[in-house]
Amino acid sequence: MPSGKTHDAITFLLTAPAFAAGYAVTGNAAAAAAAAVSFLFGGLMFGPDLDTLSRQYSRWGPTRLMWFPYRAAFKHRSRWSHGLIFGTLFRVIYFMGAVTLLLYMALVVNAALIGGDLPELSIFANAWGMLGRYARAGVGEYLMIAAFAGMWAGAASHTFTDMAVTYIKTGRVTEFL
Repeated sequence: MPSGKTHDAITFLLTAPAFAAGYAVTGNAAAAAAAAVSFLFGGLMFGPDLDTLSRQYSRWGPTRLMWFPYRAAFKHRSRWSHGLIFGTLFRVIYFMGAVTLLLYMALVVNAALIGGDLPELSIFANAWGMLGRYARAGVGEYLMIAAFAGMWAGAASHTFTDMAVTYIKTGRVTEFL
């Protein structure tokens, strides 16, 4: 398989075309920038190799521990991690759930130490919704779609590179599709 350096180089090389594609689709420079930045994030930090000890996993620093359950749950290169359809979507859902759980646990510890009531989990759903509304109001309606498309494309570039190398070595790509 391609090395982490190769995947990183491909991500950097394709960032400008990701911006151009985002601008061509939306006609909005802010949405195109969101797509390009998300492409970088998707390729460097949020890609398919979070299911193994990798550069992507290591870049999370101390917070990489939140990815341990993800690594333990999925076999490397499974449809759920490297899959073009579900990979990025599942990582976004997992990340939002992990962040929500970590914040809730911090509030539990805080309540235990200084007293007080715990917030209801619905407050977190409202907070995610408010964050989305704020982002759309600040950058435009295309932001969330552009950001997800950028993350998907960044992760897909990784998967397509793996598929190309697999095809060259073995002549098979069906396990990725």
